[in-house]
Amino acid sequence: MTGYDLAVIGLGYVGMPLAKEAVAAGLRVVGFEVDPRKVEALNAGRSYIDDLTDADLEHMLVGGFRATLDESVLADSRTIVICVPTPLDDDHRPDLSAVEGATATVARNLSAGALVVLESTTWPGTTDEVARPLLEASGLTAGKDFHLAFSPERIDPGNPKFGLRNTPKVVGGYTEACRDVATAFYAQFIEQVVPVSGTREAEMAKLLENTYRHVNIALVNEMAIFCDELGINLWESIEAAATKPFGFQKFLPGPGVGGHCIPVDPSYLSYTVRKLGYPFRFVELAQEINERMPSYVVARAQRLLNRHRKAVNGSRVLLLGVTYKPDIADERETPALPVARALLELGADLVFADPYVREWAVDGTPVPREDNLSKAVAEADITLLLQQHAAFDLSVIEDHGKLVLDTRGVLAEGERVERL
Repeated sequence: MTGYDLAVIGLGYVGMPLAKEAVAAGLRVVGFEVDPRKVEALNAGRSYIDDLTDADLEHMLVGGFRATLDESVLADSRTIVICVPTPLDDDHRPDLSAVEGATATVARNLSAGALVVLESTTWPGTTDEVARPLLEASGLTAGKDFHLAFSPERIDPGNPKFGLRNTPKVVGGYTEACRDVATAFYAQFIEQVVPVSGTREAEMAKLLENTYRHVNIALVNEMAIFCDELGINLWESIEAAATKPFGFQKFLPGPGVGGHCIPVDPSYLSYTVRKLGYPFRFVELAQEINERMPSYVVARAQRLLNRHRKAVNGSRVLLLGVTYKPDIADERETPALPVARALLELGADLVFADPYVREWAVDGTPVPREDNLSKAVAEADITLLLQQHAAFDLSVIEDHGKLVLDTRGVLAEGERVERL
């Protein structure tokens, strides 16, 4: 087969790092997208991904990478990797519409001998029960005429230590031959590939990873609530427990969980278990606890203001950091949104400061942005530190804040500064 070694479908925070490493390894790579703005930006050398600089993108373009709206490129590709979003619908059920659409597009352009890999997080059985029938509508048979595999994405945006190349890659194939072909493909540019016996095991591995984090974050979030009432410094207790060199992993409380993985993936697992006829109580309890944290943050802010004879209504409230994790621009599922929504409903005069976000709105209502940190902190009746961006001078917040609620445990507590 001539043409491309790899076609990546979905040029977001998963697809672009994959394309970058494949290009660096000398593969001929094309990216397929349905959003013309993304295609135009990428081909013009403008990156919209935190982990991909314009210089990185320029190297990719020099190396032959191109983005396109033309699905026919898939027919000339040896390997096709699907990296499209898998959100939840309004009822917290898995929304596979993007996966189904992308897979149907592949089926229209599928060539014999090609490898198709799904990387989008989903419930166990999706590759076999949803993707395979759509692909076989092409008239080709999985495991015989083309190879089919699942390999969960493990991208951690903004992580300076672990990227695509040095994060082990789990791979499960529809057949052993499919697994071996997919393993050989990823081994070209990833240091360690971890083959498992099937696609369901690979799908479950991703859900297990993030459910583990979800449950443990919920544990410390609930402990933060009752430790506050007991007068215990949980942050100090966590650091003390973390000195144990075995049997303990440190998790920290916060204003809620954000990003695609932690708030979403456990719901995919809960959905799978509920199809068996009973609830996954651990996951659903963790979801309940983590989803209540934004309202708890607002209640703590109210309490702090009340102690100083102020109401939320009419108070100037500064939100510091509205992204879901530090030092990136990603706002997906950010807990800052429900915090802001509740504060606005209570009549707060809301402003925000974030070096990575130029404009921010809550349900269509724009929130004014503050550029000068010291001025913003000094003018606010209360400051809520929601995300600890490295660009924030913590001493400025400690020294100039009238009242400060630190949801990340990074400020020194004092008369005017409280930790969650």
